[in-house]
Amino acid sequence: MRPLKDAQLGAFTFFASALPHDVCGSNGLPLTPNSIKILGRFQILKTLTHPRLCQYVDISRGKHERLIVVAEHYESSLSDFQKRGITASPEKVLQMAYEVLEGLEFMNKHGMVHRALSGHNVLLDCKGNVKLAKFGLYHMTDHGADVDFPIGYPSYLAPEVIAQGSFHPSDPSRDVAPLPSGPKTDVWSLGVLLFELCAGRRLLQNIDISERLKFILTLGCMDDIVTVLAEEHGCLDTIKELPENVLELLRKCLTFLPSKRPTPTDLLRDHVFNGVSCLYTPFQKPVSLFSSSLRCAHLELPEDISELCKDDDEDYLSERAIDEVYHLWCLAGGDLEKELTNKEIIQSKPPICTLPKLKDVAGEAYYPLLEDEQSSLPQSNSSNELSATVTLPLIIRERDTEYQLIRIILFDRLLKAYPYKKNLVWKEARVDIPPLVRGLAWAALLGIEGDIQAKYESIDKDTPIPTDRQIEVDIPRCHQYDELLSSPQGHVKFRRVLKAWVVSHPDLVYWQGLDSLCAPFLYLNFNNEALAYACMSAFIPKYLYNFFLKDNSHVIQEYLTVFSQMIAFHDPELSNHLNEIGFIPDLYAIPWFLTMFTHVFPLHKIFHLWDTLLLGNSSFPFCIGVAILQQLRDRLLANGFNECILLFSDLPEIDIERCVRESINLFCWTPKSATYRQHAQPPKTAGDNGFGKTATYYSSDYQDMSKTDLSREPLALCDLKAEVSPRISAEDLIDLCELSLAGPTKRTRAGKPKIVAVDIRSAEDFSRGHISGSVNIPFGTVFSPDGELVQCPATGILQNSRGRVIVVICHAMKSAFAAHLVKVNFSRVCILDGGINKLKSTGLLTVPSPQI
Repeated sequence: MRPLKDAQLGAFTFFASALPHDVCGSNGLPLTPNSIKILGRFQILKTLTHPRLCQYVDISRGKHERLIVVAEHYESSLSDFQKRGITASPEKVLQMAYEVLEGLEFMNKHGMVHRALSGHNVLLDCKGNVKLAKFGLYHMTDHGADVDFPIGYPSYLAPEVIAQGSFHPSDPSRDVAPLPSGPKTDVWSLGVLLFELCAGRRLLQNIDISERLKFILTLGCMDDIVTVLAEEHGCLDTIKELPENVLELLRKCLTFLPSKRPTPTDLLRDHVFNGVSCLYTPFQKPVSLFSSSLRCAHLELPEDISELCKDDDEDYLSERAIDEVYHLWCLAGGDLEKELTNKEIIQSKPPICTLPKLKDVAGEAYYPLLEDEQSSLPQSNSSNELSATVTLPLIIRERDTEYQLIRIILFDRLLKAYPYKKNLVWKEARVDIPPLVRGLAWAALLGIEGDIQAKYESIDKDTPIPTDRQIEVDIPRCHQYDELLSSPQGHVKFRRVLKAWVVSHPDLVYWQGLDSLCAPFLYLNFNNEALAYACMSAFIPKYLYNFFLKDNSHVIQEYLTVFSQMIAFHDPELSNHLNEIGFIPDLYAIPWFLTMFTHVFPLHKIFHLWDTLLLGNSSFPFCIGVAILQQLRDRLLANGFNECILLFSDLPEIDIERCVRESINLFCWTPKSATYRQHAQPPKTAGDNGFGKTATYYSSDYQDMSKTDLSREPLALCDLKAEVSPRISAEDLIDLCELSLAGPTKRTRAGKPKIVAVDIRSAEDFSRGHISGSVNIPFGTVFSPDGELVQCPATGILQNSRGRVIVVICHAMKSAFAAHLVKVNFSRVCILDGGINKLKSTGLLTVPSPQI
């Protein structure tokens, strides 16, 4: 998106054709409303950025198939010349013709034609340069098939368009739709516009519509259409005085037969523009964030950086991208339908310029210093308010105009510096991610780099494969409440991205749920299938490694077993109840984890959930699952098996912000090796878990760490299922013990260490060597044969340890002690993998000095 600068934001509205309510498609589903189809096709228009085209910004649906389109707008247009009867100079005619052709050529390269050229759709900016408006109307309406009005104006339509007549799909008298107009159609319309500029008057305005069309069709018998038009409108002398190159341009544009009429590309290379073309620099598409080309910014900074924002009258907001300004206008309370209603206009372009909350934002806000170690929030007249805003709920922050402006500017700079500023992207994402840049921010968090477009294009997405049928069945059921994803264009893109993933991962298969997993990436990158595919391809191995194997039962079962242990670790009372009634994770959690909750929650909740999920490692989904259960805790504890099944068949409303907050807390209390899975992604370089060292002392994903003698050992699935509590590695225990002894900052509010190591060996074995700081509670001293706690001093030690991580240490792997603790509702219980024997080679065991 280019800067707003001297442009305005304009809006126009129209109605899509209504479909009959009692008709279904061949698949038995209701027909997709035409307004939804238009909304889907519109999306590609937002990506077309060219100096000669008015930038499209947004589209919204109203009642009764109404559509409102927002786009770049200028007050001046060619119709101003026509209204004032001004004759344009030959130089001006050639300049405007060349600029219009530049815009048309760019459209043609993207498979589009204008078809609605007229004086009021050729706008002029403050420098008098051409900006084509409404150039996407013909494309978004499927060549006019989805609306009840014709696309184009009879005075400017080419003869071949007139000859086809009007057409509507519901018209029973027409079996075959006319062929879509081609690039040469716009050349004729341009010729009429140029003729009017030269003549200083409108053509064919004083005769009725039928006579007007009849006259245009009879032009096919004439040798010199320009002369005939000039005689018809009494301006022959004016036309004859035009320079030869202008006359030749008019004749070429107004060639009756399409086969002999040039295209916009042909005309741009024609000798009639020899004196004009040298004045223009060929348009170069800006380098995208993910490509093989180098990106750089050409900056001119003053010697004294403090002088940068001294001009109080400078309109900093106009330098921001058009879509940013519109987004902020909406946050400030802008309402498109209300604007149109207040103006008493339907098909017009009212200016959108109300941004009252942003007038007092200081210039420094537009130039944040990325290396400033202090707050990332810039100093402004309301800096205190902004600092306070960070502490407000996310949904409020996302609706705060000034806060979003500052966050958008900051992320815009960080993403433009990606991957160099990748660490800062992670840091700021921990605060929040502005919705406007969420797609690119997620890509940065997933580490996407390189020429993703070339890779995506190299994948065969057209050759039929066996999976096609299942994809076709799944797509019409995937998040179809969303207008964008339910549009035909959405279905096409869904199909292409899913098929690209299946084809490029021959070792994996398509499982139902993959479509739901794709939905958030496709929604955020609707006009960039390559980025949606790249994000999905990076996301799956990180969080769902080998979930899509042909036989994934062992992977799923291990995952669900670890999840069961996480429930017992964090909420033993709930775990005991669910186990007693037989309500195991296999009955409800497979769709959660196979789709990373996208099958469970609507997209707007997934966005907030994944903003945090992408900062965590592969174990974070376990914490999300436990947090969901804890929100339903009271109802689950009060119900039996059948009631729980009914509860999960229609999951109650989940407070997603609370879920995220509690997930982070659960994650911070989970030792990193407790979620070890032998079927997880192979080790990579260890790194920050995304929440920062200030958030947790469990600093990285255990799956990413290199294996050592003190690491967790793989365990057979049957043995893993036999254990209620998770195991932790010896290296994890060593780290935790060191941290607990490091000082008061590593202790709980009561001043107690966050961990207690309970050695359940006999007192004699304990005296031969034990972990420093561990307590000795022999197995038989605290539990009766029926598993109840016995009142004794050791029991008091255990009771005082509630709330801390309890690590059970024994000779080998007797998990009965840990299971008994869970049974009597002790939380955060885990077992040392390998027992005390794992630590004997470390030299860390303490032997008490003999008493004298």
